[in-house]
Amino acid sequence: MTDNITNPKVDEFLRKSKTWRNEYEKLRRIALDSGLTEEFKWMHPCYTFENKNVVLIHGFKEYCALLFHKGALMQDPVGILIQQTENVQAARQIRFTNVQEITDMEDVLAAYIAEAVEIEKSGLQVNLKKTAEFTIPQELNDKFAEMPALKAAFETLTPGRQRAYMLYFSQPKQSKTRVSRIEKCVPRIFEGKGLND
Repeated sequence: MTDNITNPKVDEFLRKSKTWRNEYEKLRRIALDSGLTEEFKWMHPCYTFENKNVVLIHGFKEYCALLFHKGALMQDPVGILIQQTENVQAARQIRFTNVQEITDMEDVLAAYIAEAVEIEKSGLQVNLKKTAEFTIPQELNDKFAEMPALKAAFETLTPGRQRAYMLYFSQPKQSKTRVSRIEKCVPRIFEGKGLND
């Protein structure tokens, strides 16, 4: 392993992992060998530089991944960074389906992590799209016209909560599904709660 200090919460996470355990352990070693501090955030191993998030290890059904918090600023000379969805603004992933893929890319991953650390050292920030730049679904505008108090309640929500609702309401292709989602969330909006609160 590495000389860097491991976090007991990450040890426990690894012990309990039913899938991707070997991959997580390999990614962990690479992150620790890069001199990052191991923390446990959002229920996953997270590696920081001077208290700034650099990279997170997480897994899904089909793959596990290294998620670079400011991946949008990285050069990506090998062309391996993936934007999870069109709505993800800053983060980028490198995905893996087995330990051998990680082993084969170990030097590349170390270089990518080093670049991510340099981005943090430089103080660069991702220019995030402002809440006002997101398109409000027509169905939500219709509901605001019908219920002005809902619009007022929506506008008191934090920008992040507003964005989460707008993205959630915009996802369905059918208008009736968008309307249904809005209807179900009206009480939460009035309570000042976000989509996932």
